[in-house]
Amino acid sequence: MPEGFIGRSLPRREDARFLTGQGRYLADAVAPGMLHAVVLRSPHAHARIEALDATAARAMPGVSAVLTGVELRAAGLGTLPCHASPASKAPPIVPARHILALDAVRHLGEPVAFVLAETPEQARDAAEAVVVHYAPLPAVVDPVAALAAGAPQLWPEAPGNLCFAFEKGDQAATEAAFAAAAHVVALPLANQRVTAAPLEPRAALARWDAASASWDLECTSQSLHSLRHQLAHAVFHVDEQRVRVHAPDVGGGFGLKNFLFAEYVLALWAARELGRPVKWVAEASEEFPGSVHGRALYGTARMALDAEGRVLALAADMVSDLGAYASSNGPGCHAVAMPTAMGSIYAIPAIWLEVRGVFTNTTPVDAYRGAGKPEANYMVERLLDAAARRLGLDPLELRRRNVIRDFPYQAALGSLMDCGRYAENIEDLERLADRAGFAARQAASAARGKLRGLGVGCFMETSRGAPNEWSRVRFEADGTVSLMLGTQSNGQGHETSFPQIAADMLGLPPERFRLVQADTAVISFGNGHGGARSLHQGGFALVRTVEALLDKARETAARLLQCAPGELVFAAGAFTRGAQSVGLDAVHAAEALDAEVLNLCNDIVFPSGAHLAEVEVDRETGEVTLCRYLAVDDYGRLVNPMLTIGQAQGGLAQGIGQALMERIVYDAEGQLLTGSFQDYCLPRAADLPDIDVVLHEVPTARNPLGVKGVGQAGCMAAPQVVVHAVLDALAPFGVGHLDMPLTAETVWRAMNTV
Repeated sequence: MPEGFIGRSLPRREDARFLTGQGRYLADAVAPGMLHAVVLRSPHAHARIEALDATAARAMPGVSAVLTGVELRAAGLGTLPCHASPASKAPPIVPARHILALDAVRHLGEPVAFVLAETPEQARDAAEAVVVHYAPLPAVVDPVAALAAGAPQLWPEAPGNLCFAFEKGDQAATEAAFAAAAHVVALPLANQRVTAAPLEPRAALARWDAASASWDLECTSQSLHSLRHQLAHAVFHVDEQRVRVHAPDVGGGFGLKNFLFAEYVLALWAARELGRPVKWVAEASEEFPGSVHGRALYGTARMALDAEGRVLALAADMVSDLGAYASSNGPGCHAVAMPTAMGSIYAIPAIWLEVRGVFTNTTPVDAYRGAGKPEANYMVERLLDAAARRLGLDPLELRRRNVIRDFPYQAALGSLMDCGRYAENIEDLERLADRAGFAARQAASAARGKLRGLGVGCFMETSRGAPNEWSRVRFEADGTVSLMLGTQSNGQGHETSFPQIAADMLGLPPERFRLVQADTAVISFGNGHGGARSLHQGGFALVRTVEALLDKARETAARLLQCAPGELVFAAGAFTRGAQSVGLDAVHAAEALDAEVLNLCNDIVFPSGAHLAEVEVDRETGEVTLCRYLAVDDYGRLVNPMLTIGQAQGGLAQGIGQALMERIVYDAEGQLLTGSFQDYCLPRAADLPDIDVVLHEVPTARNPLGVKGVGQAGCMAAPQVVVHAVLDALAPFGVGHLDMPLTAETVWRAMNTV
């Protein structure tokens, strides 16, 4: 592909409207005659619904309706589907997840009633007037305890609260390797429950058109065609063409906005029943119990090594907390996605993975930035660091001894890695780290009453997301060129990066191109955003579409220049034969330029990196300060390096947040103790140092752009690196393991109890 705009750090075009208040977010949307909706949620984690009386609420001023599970059951609506079905010893058990609770509630925040009124205030007041009589039932919030005999049962069809039991790998080879190992390292590992907390909460605006008997749903989603399919087939039992789903600007997603939620169904149903548009906007406080959570994986992992420190085998026995329901892709996080990254960048001959998916009286768990792959990387890296301490080896040297060097490489659980600079990333990290100067920095910290630690770690991402993608490129009458894509931006900068690709290929300035996305009425097919798939899948589709358009343009240009198509050379937006040339606009004037492609691609690509962190720990309080963060990463070919660095830094901030401060906590009765931003801490700018990201390009041959994806990488690397740095600082106290988050209290207790 010719040099030009690809590889240049062009400023984000979309920022002009975002920074001047011209962005369009759903909370600001208004429709004539619009009703406002509020969800009444369960205050219990587990209870029978013995009676529900909405009489007083329905009589309140401005109230149009109070919808309950009784009305939903009479309407014959379907349930919220789970479309992840991991290979298991037996078929996964997926209990019905009703749009509104019918006879029982199984987690705090479960929707019980939908209240509609002329104003949000009237709807909130009416929701408080709905009387629900609950009979509390015993609850279980710990997934390991949920498996124990005598634990409270959530579902009669799921004995022992077990949804699935998943196994993968060569158990015999793995156990043989452990039996022959010179060293065995084992750790209890917890990847704590967290929440995505996008800046913009979920929202929906639903309209019903009686003339065409069709719905229009505008929502804060990042996977519109999937939502339409589920709404049409699983819930309303209608043809997909009767449901339009579209999105305005979306303020962050991180996986949370991929899923079908009850509130979207309720808004659509109410719009049809009442004949008026219905708007629902979540409050931040109801997103904590009412959306989905992420991670929530617990268990024991083991690593076998020979006398020289070469890894012989990896084994893990894990419990995946699904929450009260099998959410849309919930079972897939730890039984589909996680195995693809087990082993990371290391040549591990044998791996055995066991995962049990468990129901608990908590908010359902689903895909959150990385969706199982951060957990896999965390396991491997924590074990390697523990092994380095056990063997008395430098942690980078141990990684060097085990890194994959020859490609292609077939991982023990099946992933086929085509390329990478795994060893070179480690070498560059060591060169840039100034580890020789660490002793001086450590002494300076000690003089100020601080303990200083240095931690390292690596990561490997498996990027693809949903396979296949659609694209259309069309020259318009106004001189613009529409780029229609089935991927979708929720903050990544697609309006800048995709035009860079098309500008390079067509020899036109990026300003000529207009990105069209996020509307099932004009986008024929799309798998949205998720799994770091946008450039790998969407960019791949765009390249194929531009190629098809150029093939069509070449035929027309040949007719205009009265020559054979093969005689033409295309460059700088024009076809040339000798002294004659014709530009794309002239070609379009002769015959409309328009092409679309459904590109079939099921390939996975493998971003990777080696990272380092330095921290200070206050001896008196246990407070951790992150002083330095260095990342040496390979994301394949870079379309826009500035956007790549921004994505990497954002992911790192989320990973740092999980390492140091983020955690969803329930009490024994299932009440949420971290239900607001007063209790749930997110990293702020003041919590982060300048994050230094060094990029190296090793293009993959699995797509024509050579890109590998960056969206999820940072949160796969940062947790273990920061944990290792803190443990290094605490080495004088003999602290060898701590579970995240490493809050000041956790660290202080470790220093004062070991």
